[in-house]
Amino acid sequence: MVTILSRAFPELEIRTLADYPGAPEPEETGTTYAENAAIKAESAAAFTGEWCLADDAGLEIDALPGELGVFSKRFAGEETPFPEKMAIILDRMKGLPEEKRGARFNCHIALAYLGQPTQNFSAICEGRIAESPNGNGGFGYDPIFWLPELDCTMADLTADQKHQISHRGKVLSAFSEYLKSIL
Repeated sequence: MVTILSRAFPELEIRTLADYPGAPEPEETGTTYAENAAIKAESAAAFTGEWCLADDAGLEIDALPGELGVFSKRFAGEETPFPEKMAIILDRMKGLPEEKRGARFNCHIALAYLGQPTQNFSAICEGRIAESPNGNGGFGYDPIFWLPELDCTMADLTADQKHQISHRGKVLSAFSEYLKSIL
């Protein structure tokens, strides 16, 4: 988020919670991305007294309904490394034809400031689950997230390419347009 927003708003000083020693990391108890993003943004705003932006994102797989989504990071256990999580997904989807491998990354961000209503933004990046991992870039589930229109996985993209088409890049673009309209 910092990289994308710093490029869009070079005049703004963008900080993270690491710049605020003792900042709490609230538990994500929401049942939706929007709720979790708001929990984090509102907690940060209460602690810092600043405008705060937080996100929540996840991978949704049509063949595994309800198993990932807001629980993507916790799928197969929060301590389980992503290569193992991806291996579990690929094993469970083994043999599924292309048309049954639909998936999407979903991202919501929340902008919070004390005394103001929290603003929410969202975006989706549609794709498929690949037959096997590929690529060295990105993080999380990127190596198995196939982008048919680009004929590669999310992990095959450069950071700049990913920022252009990813769920997070899209939602931050929408947020940037909103912020420009109020600055």
